[in-house]
Amino acid sequence: MKKFLALSVLAALSHSAWADVNYSLTVTQPEHHLGNVSVEFPQTAQAHLDVKLPAWRTGRYEILNLANGVRFFEAKDENGKALKWKKVDASTWRVHLNEPTEVNIDYQVYANELGKRARHIDDSHAFIDASGFFMFSESFRQEPVTVKLDVPAAWRSVSGMDNAGSKHSFKAADYDVLVDSPIETGVNELRKFAVDGRDYELVIWGEGNYDVEQMLTDLKKLVATGNIIWDAYPYQRYVFMVHATSGAGGATEHLNSTIIQRPRDRFGSRKDYLAFISTAAHEFIHTWNVKAYRPEGLVPYDYTHINYDKLLWIAEGSTSYFEDHLMVRSGIATTDEFLDVLTKTVNRHLSSPGREVQSATATSFDKWINQGGDHARNYSTNIYSEGALISMALDIDLLEKSQGKQSYRDVHRALYNQYKMPHGFTATDVKTILKQLTGRDYGKWWANNVDAPADIDFEALFKKVGLVLTRPQDAKAVASVDAMAKNTGELLVLTHVRRDGAAWQAGLTTDDKIVAINKKHVGKDLELSLETFKAGDKVIIDFIRRDALQSTTLTLAQSFDKDKKLVADKNATAEQMALFKAWMGVEHPNLAKK
Repeated sequence: MKKFLALSVLAALSHSAWADVNYSLTVTQPEHHLGNVSVEFPQTAQAHLDVKLPAWRTGRYEILNLANGVRFFEAKDENGKALKWKKVDASTWRVHLNEPTEVNIDYQVYANELGKRARHIDDSHAFIDASGFFMFSESFRQEPVTVKLDVPAAWRSVSGMDNAGSKHSFKAADYDVLVDSPIETGVNELRKFAVDGRDYELVIWGEGNYDVEQMLTDLKKLVATGNIIWDAYPYQRYVFMVHATSGAGGATEHLNSTIIQRPRDRFGSRKDYLAFISTAAHEFIHTWNVKAYRPEGLVPYDYTHINYDKLLWIAEGSTSYFEDHLMVRSGIATTDEFLDVLTKTVNRHLSSPGREVQSATATSFDKWINQGGDHARNYSTNIYSEGALISMALDIDLLEKSQGKQSYRDVHRALYNQYKMPHGFTATDVKTILKQLTGRDYGKWWANNVDAPADIDFEALFKKVGLVLTRPQDAKAVASVDAMAKNTGELLVLTHVRRDGAAWQAGLTTDDKIVAINKKHVGKDLELSLETFKAGDKVIIDFIRRDALQSTTLTLAQSFDKDKKLVADKNATAEQMALFKAWMGVEHPNLAKK
């Protein structure tokens, strides 16, 4: 890729002069999600110019085939004369040139993919990620760009990019900055604030049960926490974009901004609000981890192909891990709320058989094709939760062996200082940093926990910081089929069948419709239907598969009506409580409650 870019630069040198690439977007029929794009490329003497639309967007490691929304492609020279062109692959248009000329491109974009956070236009706004709208040429990728929007007069346009002379125009140093600086334009609410000499903006599109003042209060706390991990901030201005939607959810990090989407009624409760603000913490951390430094396989971004790397568990999982630290250290979340979140992550890990099969290295490499669903839970892990737990195990190991003087934060501080963009880091680089910090070789630890499925001893790990993972005393043993089901109104449909569990051994699988247990109709809740049974009982399960009634015999397994919970060890030693404080930056719960 680096060689390819170098050739592109040489090709660009044949241009008569360096000049901006100018983009414009006209929102033509917002109710039909349509806009027209024009691109002006500087003069070039090449025999042809390849223009491309990215096949994926940064922050989402999945081929999205974004060119599927392009229609009415046209190419003209600097005098307005039509140029011949042909499409050479799914995302590339080749424009043929007979003589040196500027190249002007026009096309229509259909933008109705809000949840993918790539492009969306309706009668109230447009969310513009350049990946979904603006074509580029490798020959001009490193040249300055401008963007001009033609939108309704009442709309407001906000971006991490600087304005370029008007309220609906922006400029960026090159295409890579453009593609990492989305624009929110429309009817929205905008608040501005400053913290520690840096400027921030909060722009919200859509009505919802959010409390803007609470958001501002906590965002001010959040953005002040960067120095907990890193020595400096990589931006002077940062934009939080929030969408209150009719169902779409998710978030994406960008160079000096983020877009966070939540259903409009999912901000009000404490649980929902914490989910929102912890997402903001996650994306804020990405400003360093991924945007300021990232794994070598993502440097530079190849916008039209898969960007393979085995360290996405650091890019995403370590970010998920640190978000809880910033939430607690800033005072936004309590220690009890942190322990509740960590409990769920650990329990989800322990109940997922895929943890025995796939390593963090493998799940990172396969992120682009991981299919999710029941099979993934049985045979795969994911870069987020698995990466977070491995990060935690490494962090506590570093803290314990250094008596609280060294932590995983030091590793990321070193990555930021030593491997700032445009350099990328490798697994060898991370292990080298670990050895530089500690004097110890982490090769064996890495082989056992990263390159192989991690086998974390949570009891021993949490004991080091004065915590215990225990089942509540009032928990009761219950019978289980080792499967999950959803109520469809009349029948229960299996959605997850645990590998090698009771239902699995009995031959049941996902999408089987459970009709009866021991010839008695199963109600709306599988657990309630098992209340009269105990572990070890053999039962007859009647179920429907391929529209035919079938039966199987199943031996019930043992489960509990309450999961294990992570709580403070009442007998924690002074040393363990001190390590907890070095870990989380706050007093151990035993001391905090005194």
